Amino acid sequence: MAATIIALAVSTLYIILTTLIAYWMRRYTDYYIRDPFVRSLFLEAIATGELCGACFELIIIADNWGVSMYGVYLFVLTIWWSLNWGDATACPYTHIEEVVEGTKSVRDAFLLIWAELVGGLAVFRYIQLLWALEIVSTHKNKAFEDCTTDLQVPVIFGAFIECVATCIYRVVSRGLNEINSRINVIVDSFIGTTLVIAAFDYSGGYFNPALATSLKYGCLGTSFMEHVIVYWVGACAGSIASLRVYKSPFVQQYMEQYKEKTL
Repeated sequence: MAATIIALAVSTLYIILTTLIAYWMRRYTDYYIRDPFVRSLFLEAIATGELCGACFELIIIADNWGVSMYGVYLFVLTIWWSLNWGDATACPYTHIEEVVEGTKSVRDAFLLIWAELVGGLAVFRYIQLLWALEIVSTHKNKAFEDCTTDLQVPVIFGAFIECVATCIYRVVSRGLNEINSRINVIVDSFIGTTLVIAAFDYSGGYFNPALATSLKYGCLGTSFMEHVIVYWVGACAGSIASLRVYKSPFVQQYMEQYKEKTL
C-alpha cells in the first residue's frame, strides 16, 4: 500500500511540475512576445504540451489505479486548464469551426493547428526524461516501451464514437458559454470528463486530434489511415456538425426557455 501511495504521489508531482512549467512559459510568452498572432501560436503550443504531458501521466494513473481515479484527476485538470489557458484551446477543430463560421482564415487556422501539433509531439521527450528516472515501479520500462492502440472497436465505430461525443461536448460548451453561469467551468469539466470515461474502453475517448496524435500516433494496432479516420476525421466531423446542431430550432428553443427561467 505504501508503495502504491508513493507511486501515485510521484505521478501527481509530475503532473503538477508539468502544469507549473507551462504556467511560467505562458507568463514569459505574454510578457516578451508582442505580436498577438505569434503570441497565440506559442500559447497554443504551450497549452497542447501541457495537456499532452499531463495526459501521458494520466495513462499511468488509469493503468494502475483505474478509470475512476483517472476521471478525478482529469476533472480537476480540466478546471485548471479552463481557468488558465485564456484563448488557447489546444484543440485543432476549434480553429476549423472558426474557419467554417468565417471568423478565421485558413492560413491562421493551419498555423495554429501546426503549433498545437509541435507542442503535443515535442512534450514526449520531456515525459521520456521523467519516466527514464524510474523513481517508482509504475514508470519502469515506460520511457522506451512500445505503446498500443486504445481503439478497441472497428474503425468506423471508433470514428462514430469520437464524432458523436465531440458533437455533444461542443454543443454543451457553446450553450454554457451563452448562459454565462458561475459554475460553467465545473459543469463543462464534468460533462467532458463523463464523455471521456464513457468512451474510454472503446476509442480511448480523446475527442481532440492533437491529443490523440501526441499520445497514440504510431502505436501498435492502428495504422496511419485508421488513426486519421478515427481521431481526426471523426472528431472534426463531430465538431463541424455541432455548429449546425447548436443552431437547430430544438436547441435554440431550449436555450431561450432556459434563459427565461433564469431571468
